[in-house]
Amino acid sequence: MATTDQPVLVRVEGRLGHLTLNRPQRINALGQDMIQLVHRALDRWAVDPDVELVLIDGAGSRGLCAGGDIKEAYQTLVGPELVAATFWSAEYEMDAAVAHFPKPYVAFMDGIVMGGGLGVSAHGTVRIVTERSVLAMPETAIGLCPDVGALYLLSRAPGEFGTHAALTGARLDAAQAIHAGLADHFVRSSGLPALKGALTQGSAALDSLVGDEPPAVEHGWIDECYVGDDIFAILERLEGHDHPDAQSAARTLRSMAPTALVVTLRSIRNAATMTVDEVLDQDLRVCSRLMMHPDFIEGVRAQVIDKDRNPAWRPDRLTDVDDDFVQRCFDPLD
Repeated sequence: MATTDQPVLVRVEGRLGHLTLNRPQRINALGQDMIQLVHRALDRWAVDPDVELVLIDGAGSRGLCAGGDIKEAYQTLVGPELVAATFWSAEYEMDAAVAHFPKPYVAFMDGIVMGGGLGVSAHGTVRIVTERSVLAMPETAIGLCPDVGALYLLSRAPGEFGTHAALTGARLDAAQAIHAGLADHFVRSSGLPALKGALTQGSAALDSLVGDEPPAVEHGWIDECYVGDDIFAILERLEGHDHPDAQSAARTLRSMAPTALVVTLRSIRNAATMTVDEVLDQDLRVCSRLMMHPDFIEGVRAQVIDKDRNPAWRPDRLTDVDDDFVQRCFDPLD
């Protein structure tokens, strides 16, 4: 029997395998212990005939999951041991288990769902957003590239909407998340408890989740500006466009880590022709290298530790990004 002080509540309720991320004081940020608990439960339930479907949700009122525990990653780097590749690999293996889970996998993406929170939810088969949902992959703000296989989904979003979301870390509401292919259905947050109760009876409860066509998301300027593989050309088009949102996006990109922007643009272009497993493999290579780059420690310091929001990127200009380092990010790991 799970106790309420465990970081992940794991229980079977009727026909439902129910996972609740249980660190509400940290918006359920994923630590290594949580990743192991989720992965073990999925391995067990995949072959358990009494479990017909799985639900993942988050404790507290703030969100499903704010991402991987960045402070834990930071301490890994500034501490005595440096094991970057193994730090990411367990999480990506869990994400792959979600993507390949053989039974319906339902995610309540209520509130904040960012970074690793998308990895544990957006690869599921039934992804539910609410009026409170805020989805984002904000990694370029801390010197990283969007990971957890999110670029597999974002590279398949309509037009260049996914490119915009990956580079800028744009915060998406429910309609935008459905448009981007990160979610499937809209349910009001007040309706989630009743839906969860229905799911304990089995997967037939999912038959009623045929939602309305999501509202149209205007992104004409996005499709015009984000085409191609040249980050300089993208910035030039954004800054020269007359839409105020395009100019705002340009200012956002100017504040991001230049090396991370170059790597992210190449990564999402690659992802468009990859399987989800190949994207996760690329994520492991790329993020293991970026985690060793000084921009990651500086980005976490500025955004999470000191919170001065004033990172000193090295280099601080796109023109000075080291092409050799960018190439090494995509090389196979030892």
